[in-house]
Amino acid sequence: MNTLVFDIETIPDIEGGRKLYDLGDLDADGIAKAMYHLRFQKTGTEFLAHHLHRIVAISVTFRGRGDEFKVWTLGDESADEKEILQRFFDGIDRYTPTIVSWNGSGFDLPVIHYRAMKHKISAPRYWDMGEDDSSFKWNNYISRYHTRHTDLMDLLALYSGRANAPLDELATLFGFPGKMGMSGAKVWDAYQEGKIVDIRNYCETDVLNTWLVYLRFQLMRGHISHEKYDIECALVRKHLQHSGKEHLQAFEAAWEAGA
Repeated sequence: MNTLVFDIETIPDIEGGRKLYDLGDLDADGIAKAMYHLRFQKTGTEFLAHHLHRIVAISVTFRGRGDEFKVWTLGDESADEKEILQRFFDGIDRYTPTIVSWNGSGFDLPVIHYRAMKHKISAPRYWDMGEDDSSFKWNNYISRYHTRHTDLMDLLALYSGRANAPLDELATLFGFPGKMGMSGAKVWDAYQEGKIVDIRNYCETDVLNTWLVYLRFQLMRGHISHEKYDIECALVRKHLQHSGKEHLQAFEAAWEAGA
C-alpha cells in the first residue's frame, strides 16, 4: 500500500495580518511582531491561530511498491504556496495513499484546509467521505478514528492530549536522529534571511523521523514482522546514503546503529 508521510513548515501570513489588523504600511517583520503580540495578549502564547499561517514547505516520504522509497519537498525552491498545496492534493488524487503525520489533525491539515480554500484548490478525493467511493464511508482522510490519515501523535496518546509526546523526544528515545538543523520556532527568522533551502531540509528530516516512528508503530501493532522492520529501515538507510544530499546523509550518520 502507498504510504505518504507529510509535514509542513509555516510563517506568519503577513498580508492576512495586514488586512485583519489594519497594520497599514508596516514592513513584514513589523507585521509579524504585531501578530505575535496580539496573539500573546489574547491567549498567553505567540503561536498564531491556524488560519494566520502561510505554508512555505511541505515535505514528504513516499513508500510505494517494491523497493520504492523517497523523501523530498514538494515543488522547487521558487514554488509558491498554491503550487505546493496543489502538488500535495495531486499526489492524493493519483495514489490514494495512507497519509501519516505527527499532529496533522491538530495543526498541519487544518492549516492546509484554510490555505487551499484561499487559493481555490479543489481536492475531491481527499474530502470524499463515501459520496463518490463507497469504501471511503468506512475509512477516509477526515474521520479522527479512521486510518487513511493516521495522526501518530493523536493515536499513540489514545486521543488524550494529556498523553501527547513530542516527536523529537520520542524519535531520540527510539534511537532516531530527532530534530536536526533548526526548529519550527526558527522558521520565520530563517525565511527572512532567505534560507528556504535550510527550511526545506529541516522539514525533510522531520518527515523521516515520523516515518521511522511509524515503522516502529507498525511493528508494535503486528502489521510488519521484525524481519520486515529491519528490511524497511535498511531501505531508508540505503536511500539516504545514496541521495547525494548532505542533510540526508547527516541524518543517516546520526541514526544510532541497531535502532
